[in-house]
Amino acid sequence: LIERPIHIISANMHSVMNSIFAEPVLGKKYKNTPEFQIFEDLSSSTSKELRKKVEEFALTQGMVSLPDTSGTNIDVQIFDTAKIDFKKTIFAEAKLDKEKPVIIVMDYAFGEQAFETIDELLKPYKSEKKNKIFLNVESVSIMGKAGILEGGKGDIMIPCAHVNEGTADNYPFDNELTKEMFEGNGIPVFAGPMITVLGTSLQNRDLLKFFHESTWQAIGLEMEGAYYQKAIQSASKIRKSINPDVKVRYAYYASDNPLETGSTLASGGLGTTGVKPTYLITIKILEQIFNVK
Repeated sequence: LIERPIHIISANMHSVMNSIFAEPVLGKKYKNTPEFQIFEDLSSSTSKELRKKVEEFALTQGMVSLPDTSGTNIDVQIFDTAKIDFKKTIFAEAKLDKEKPVIIVMDYAFGEQAFETIDELLKPYKSEKKNKIFLNVESVSIMGKAGILEGGKGDIMIPCAHVNEGTADNYPFDNELTKEMFEGNGIPVFAGPMITVLGTSLQNRDLLKFFHESTWQAIGLEMEGAYYQKAIQSASKIRKSINPDVKVRYAYYASDNPLETGSTLASGGLGTTGVKPTYLITIKILEQIFNVK
């Protein structure tokens, strides 16, 4: 697999698997239900059996699950798309090149850990013969939840730059995902720079207001973006260990608006509010990887 095109996604451990495999396993049962109902049910704490069915099927269709053994708390899933029968999935129009890509899904990193993990992953692989194998990384996609500075819970944010709080180190990039791609789904979408903060619960309201209302025009805050982009940029532009034109995708859904509520990312779960934006983002990322539409 190491010679094949690779797409890296930092996400949770369910939305990529469910987006691809829920339809072939459960599609008939959900034929006449609203679009995201299948994913809402899979996300429910009472749906252990449903989730198990999807996972068992995924494991027969090229998914490999790698639970963390390193102490990073980051589990990994690998999808060999050559083994997926796309006709039965929601990506029936997938157009893959002769060399079928491999998707690596990594669980969320925490803060600066994002730099270390992606930095290591993008380095050339040294085989036992001491040969360096440069990975054919075609894209890196980062999705997650973040605090929003305009809008509310469950809204979607599409960043065009990550700005490090404190140092103001900034990382502009060309995001393959655009605001327009998400419009028309009943969820407000915002585009603009985002702030990478050091700690979510320690946020200073005046500081957030400054980032939002000044010419920084920040739309939201999270804890990993600048670290991910720093690792991707150094690997692609300086160290030349991956394709200099690697595609990047960033999209976040809002956990809360700290300016309105005084609440933080730690202020409790999203319940089913987070299901639709999570799966909408996941599906848009996969549509690009599978060349759908």
